[in-house]
Amino acid sequence: MVLRADDAAVTLGASEELRGAAAVAERFLARSRGAQPALVDGVAGLVWAPGGQPRVVMDFTISGGRIASIDLIADSEHIREIDLTIRG
Repeated sequence: MVLRADDAAVTLGASEELRGAAAVAERFLARSRGAQPALVDGVAGLVWAPGGQPRVVMDFTISGGRIASIDLIADSEHIREIDLTIRG
């Protein structure tokens, strides 16, 4: 399990990269409060969108039925390129 953050997410306080299920789960659970379910390019993910404005997209990579990685995307240009549907 790996959690990766783009430069914009690191600027917001995320770690650039974390490895290991326990470390990722601990950090992710503490920081994902307020995130809403979303479709990220047609696949389940999360988005933190205060005031309805997407600020951080959490893009999951699934392998063998489990989350293998989470990418935190906060770069506004990149977010604009994502097909994003907030479900919450």
